[in-house]
Amino acid sequence: MSWTLARRAERLNPSIIREILKVTERPGIISLAGGLPAAEGFPIEALREASDRVLTDAPREAMQYAASEGFGPLREWVAAEMATQGLHVPAGQVLITAGSQQGLDLCAKVLVDAGSTVAVESPTYLGALQAFAPYEPDFLPVACDDQGPLPQGLAAVRGARFLYVLPNFQNPSGRSIGEARRVALVEAAAKAGLPMLEDNPYGDLWYDAPPPAPLAARDPDNVVYLGSFSKVLVPGLRLGYVIAPPALFPKLLQAKQAADLHTPGYSQRMVHEVVRTGFLQQHLPAVRARYKGQRDAMRVALERHLQPLGCRWTVPAGGMFFWVELPAALDALALLPQAVDAGVAYVPGSAFFCADAQANTLRLSFVTVSPERIAQGIEALAGMLQRALQGEPVPAASA
Repeated sequence: MSWTLARRAERLNPSIIREILKVTERPGIISLAGGLPAAEGFPIEALREASDRVLTDAPREAMQYAASEGFGPLREWVAAEMATQGLHVPAGQVLITAGSQQGLDLCAKVLVDAGSTVAVESPTYLGALQAFAPYEPDFLPVACDDQGPLPQGLAAVRGARFLYVLPNFQNPSGRSIGEARRVALVEAAAKAGLPMLEDNPYGDLWYDAPPPAPLAARDPDNVVYLGSFSKVLVPGLRLGYVIAPPALFPKLLQAKQAADLHTPGYSQRMVHEVVRTGFLQQHLPAVRARYKGQRDAMRVALERHLQPLGCRWTVPAGGMFFWVELPAALDALALLPQAVDAGVAYVPGSAFFCADAQANTLRLSFVTVSPERIAQGIEALAGMLQRALQGEPVPAASA
């Protein structure tokens, strides 16, 4: 007897980022690939104290099955926090998920039929393409510039189930949507009858000024908002949330019940214990300062080593990533083995496109590498690119 796979299984593909992370475990590799938060910034002591309080005050409740919607006080905290950012919704519209990645899957499960259209930015988050793909949509890229989707391009995707957009420090491009563009985008989406999925895992990681109000604040009935605790606290607890319009929330809840019954109650109570005291507002400035220093180190290294080679990029105002455009003759995916041989890893940009991939692009992450190692990695990358432009072989890095 042999197993017969469902048709959707054919659309499940490995993440190139996860595969690259395996390579970076080799000794001597400077990894600028993975979009991981810096482990040095994890608030271990605060989490230990929160765990002690949960296991002292409500141990049995924390270990029991829980409500599918999520832990009530945490939902209330999310609603109150979003109100400070301009999005006013009741806690009853907040669904706690196993990371925002589960939110993407639930939205696709509820909204996408085989052959229906899903509009995405170009480039866009690889994990979203992976989450949507098993439901067999037809992906349609939306025209973009350095500020994100062009409002005038939304008429071309009229009839799509939704537009997926990351307005703050986008993964992979690092770009952000400004205030005026947000207003125009929401108006254009409403005119086109186009709902939006707003994914915001990086919005709290701003370096100079907080981003404008969410898209959902301007049209809460037609925008689903996804948030995450992974980048601001720790990813290991796998905790995120979806804020959905009342017309959509019940179906997302039913999809959540079918998927895993509920998000782990212990994790939810731990996170609530941490955030309810205002700890997050005290913790984030140090995270921002650390990441800003690493961003600046990468900017300096790129200017010194890659600018002379004709590479281009935009300095991100927050988040974790630089998006680099190489000379047109270079293929970042084809050059990755040579980069690893030279001692540095990145993510080829072609993985982030649903169509018409730009082969001469790559994503660099700066938050898990020290400034000194960033400088070394960019120098090694530049050396590899220089040799590739000259048609020379790349020597292997010493361990």
